[in-house]
Amino acid sequence: MDNIITSKDNPVIKLYQKLSSSKKERSEYGLFVLEGLRIVEDALREDSGLEHIIITKQAYEKFGDTLFQADLRNTRTTVISNELGNKIASTEKTQGVFAICRIPVERRMNFKENGRYVVLFGLQDPGNVGMVIRTADALGMDGIILSGSCDLYSPKVIRSTMGSVFRTDIMIENDAEKLFAMLEENSVQTSAAVIDSDAVPVTECVFTGKQAVFIGNEGNGLPRETAERCSRRIIIPMNGSINSLNAAMAAGILMWELRK
Repeated sequence: MDNIITSKDNPVIKLYQKLSSSKKERSEYGLFVLEGLRIVEDALREDSGLEHIIITKQAYEKFGDTLFQADLRNTRTTVISNELGNKIASTEKTQGVFAICRIPVERRMNFKENGRYVVLFGLQDPGNVGMVIRTADALGMDGIILSGSCDLYSPKVIRSTMGSVFRTDIMIENDAEKLFAMLEENSVQTSAAVIDSDAVPVTECVFTGKQAVFIGNEGNGLPRETAERCSRRIIIPMNGSINSLNAAMAAGILMWELRK
C-alpha cells in the first residue's frame, strides 16, 4: 500500500467521476460505478465484469482481508486517501469501497414457460426502479423489461437494487412497437396496471402461462394507448378514498399476485 492516490486528477478517479455523473459517459465507455462493500462483494460473487476496485486506505485496512479473498485476476485495485474517498462518494457516510463495472452486452429476454415478468414503462424515479428490481429478485420473478424508464446504470438505481441487479434478468427495450411484438411473438399475456374503475381487480385474476405486468410512470401512469394494447387492464383494490400507490409498492403487490 505504498502508492496511495490523493489527487482527484488521477485518471482512474476522473473516469469514476465521469461515469458516476453522466449517462452519456456510461454509454460511451460501456461502464458504470458501484459504491459500498456489499454491492462490490455481490459483483465479485456473481462474476459481473468488475474491472476496477477503488478503496480508501481506511477501508482497505478494515475490509481488505475479506474483500480480497475473491479471484481478482481480472480486476485492478487502486488505494486512495480517505479524503479523496469522501470527495468521490455519492453517499453521506461512505464505506470507502468503490468499483467500476462493465455494462453487460444487451440481450433478448429468455421467456420461460409459465414465466413471470415486469415491464417498467416510463418510470423515472431511480429509487423506484431499483426497489422494483430488488423486489422482483426477492419474489423470484423471471425477468424485468425497462421501456422509456430512467437509466438502469445510474448510481442511485444500482444502489437501490442492493445487488439484485446482478441476479436478475433485465432487458432494455425503449421501442414500444418492438416491445409488444416481442411479447406477442413469445405468447406472453400482458396486464396493464391502471386505476380505472372498470379494470379487473388483480385479486380476481387467474394468471396462467407466460405473464407480464406493465407498471407506468409515477405521476401519469400508463399511457392510455399502451394500456389498451395489453391483454387486460388490472387494478389493485383499495379502501377509502385512496386510488393509487407508489409505483414500487404497487409493483410489489402485483408481483406477489403473479406468483400466487
